[in-house]
Amino acid sequence: MSTSHLLWSSMTIAAALALSACSPSQDASDTNADNKGAAGKTLRIATEGAYPPFNYTNADGSLAGYDIDVANALCDEMKVKCEIVAQEWDGIIPGLLAQKYDAVIAGMSITPERQEKVDFTEPYFANTMVWLTDTKGSFDPKTIKNLTLGGQRSTTPGAYLQDNYEGKDGNTVQLYDNYDNAYLDLKSGRSDAVLAEKVSAKSWLKDNPAGFGIVGDEIDNNDNIAIAVRKGDPLQKNFNKAMSAIRSNGKLALLEQQNFGQ
Repeated sequence: MSTSHLLWSSMTIAAALALSACSPSQDASDTNADNKGAAGKTLRIATEGAYPPFNYTNADGSLAGYDIDVANALCDEMKVKCEIVAQEWDGIIPGLLAQKYDAVIAGMSITPERQEKVDFTEPYFANTMVWLTDTKGSFDPKTIKNLTLGGQRSTTPGAYLQDNYEGKDGNTVQLYDNYDNAYLDLKSGRSDAVLAEKVSAKSWLKDNPAGFGIVGDEIDNNDNIAIAVRKGDPLQKNFNKAMSAIRSNGKLALLEQQNFGQ
């Protein structure tokens, strides 16, 4: 996700806004919103749980990954309790707007479309995109014609594929609910290449090193990942202050090293 994840349905957003306006639990959420960020309080944070190595779900149902580690480090710094929940990607911003949780920490890229609906903190990671393909094949990122290209929908790489390759030079773009399914079709030969965030591709290659690899140069599309909160929420400033602290004391760099090896 991107998880560097990108777009959502305006109709879904509108429905979420309507839900937040009429939900019987709104008063309780508003009361909590007034207090969150104070020592001893609980922050409810959403992640996807299906976007390794940023976030994923272990066999026992627990959540893990870089996003979860960052969330816990920030909560420790803010002296609040973290309650991290999994939410499907397509519903993650509507859920925030409907006050199901206080923030989203899910490998989410800052985009103009999202900034119309939510506020973002300072970035806590910068992504690049790469092409992942069968190294025994003939895929050449400099000459992409008559190919099937995979990616995850609602992500920056997915949008890049649609903008640059969908219906052009005989290419077909196939977008999936998550990268696992995109990689599965690549492995089975149903697509020629997958465009993904570098850290996601490298994570998959650890378990699938034979016959697959990254080809061509990294694509830097100014993809910065940050925490999303509701518009005007003072929690944004609290997160930024805590982010500055864990960046200064080296904790953020350590978490990057532990999760990405970089």
